[in-house]
Amino acid sequence: MKLAALVVTFNRPEALAVTLDRLFAEEVDHVVVVDNASSPETPALLAGLTDPRLHVIRLEDNTGGAGGFETGLRHIRDVIDPDWTVLMDDDARPAQGAFGLFRREYAAIDPSSVAANALGVVAAAVFFPDGDLCEMNRPSRNPFWHFNLFMRTVFLGGRSGFHLSDADFAPDAPATDIDVASFVGYFISRGGVRRTGLPEGGMFIYGDDVTYSLRLRRTGGRIMLDPAIRFEHDCRTLGEGLATRPLWKVYYLCRNGVSIAGMAAGRLLFPFALTWYLIAWTRKTRHYSAAERPLYRKMLWRGVRDGLLGRRGRNDAIHALAQTAPLS
Repeated sequence: MKLAALVVTFNRPEALAVTLDRLFAEEVDHVVVVDNASSPETPALLAGLTDPRLHVIRLEDNTGGAGGFETGLRHIRDVIDPDWTVLMDDDARPAQGAFGLFRREYAAIDPSSVAANALGVVAAAVFFPDGDLCEMNRPSRNPFWHFNLFMRTVFLGGRSGFHLSDADFAPDAPATDIDVASFVGYFISRGGVRRTGLPEGGMFIYGDDVTYSLRLRRTGGRIMLDPAIRFEHDCRTLGEGLATRPLWKVYYLCRNGVSIAGMAAGRLLFPFALTWYLIAWTRKTRHYSAAERPLYRKMLWRGVRDGLLGRRGRNDAIHALAQTAPLS
């Protein structure tokens, strides 16, 4: 099995150094780092590394995580052509021995298969360094494709209706078929890439992993959570609190959320899905100070507008507007 790892980084050289040390200790054939126009500390770190498995792609502009994953996976597909590629952020890394376990468990799988229901993605179970389950990386099923999950989501009114339960992450729990997984510990086969193509880099941040997973599933590919394969995501501080900060991120969350609603629900049920999102986003207003709320609402509604218009890429006007945010 030929295994490549793809890491997208932006201005976190300390976290990247830990991740690369962990990767070079694993059974991996290639490590591709996409540097999203970071400040000089990151290129200096990468220039000082001598492991022959390392490939560095330096971008002139920050294309966001989505652009980095698109660029990196294109390079891996066209230049390296591995059996499997595993995606991660710069602050995420495999648990010790995870790649060896993956090799043993999936050596018999044909990585080039694009047959109906062929295994396209294996998702790792993702935890914080202290062992707690990382909520932002909890896989899910699409409730619009499963009637019982749809009803649970309607009546439970939240993520618990369609996200996997804590019991699904026990080390001895069986593998579970899912519809959506995050780009942390996301092992995709050669056949999965052929089936799905590349992630949508124009999303900048948020949702590229969701839409990519849904595209793979819609074309008949299979995604499976394997709880025995574990990843660590050192992002605890990013997830603290219920408010999204900096506020410019709200724009991308809502803009790309419109695309997710459309892809998940389909044309007929899209209005229902978008309404569900709008209610959830509007309710989040209460987590911001009175001084921040007007700007939060601007980010929300401009994101929804641009999502409905199909706009993509980095929105510099939004970043400039975020600079006017009052202190929280």
